[in-house]
Amino acid sequence: MSRLQSQSVLERQWAGYPATHRTRANLWIHMVAVPTFIGSTVALVVALTHLAWGAAALAIVLAAASVWIQGLGHRLERVAAEPFTGPVNAACRLVLEQWITFPRFVLGGRWLAALRQSRQS
Repeated sequence: MSRLQSQSVLERQWAGYPATHRTRANLWIHMVAVPTFIGSTVALVVALTHLAWGAAALAIVLAAASVWIQGLGHRLERVAAEPFTGPVNAACRLVLEQWITFPRFVLGGRWLAALRQSRQS
């Protein structure tokens, strides 16, 4: 994926993010699952550099569980996320969401605003 393509994916992802992250349960699921994904991918790289196959397998299981639980959270939303167009699209979008879009959503105050909004609804 080229830099221009990843920028376009990030822009589309960011534009639709607030609409697909509104329910209280999904917001909290992401608050736990995204750091788990980030930590597990870091752990995977470390495990692979040390040839620690058991730790690498555990890291993969944790990353997959994180993505799976986020998928369950998304089923609670009224607005569905844009469907994946294939395995490369899915992998790219998932990594970009975990490493860039969700942290930006939290650090920019939008996660807290969405949580407050979910209380009022």
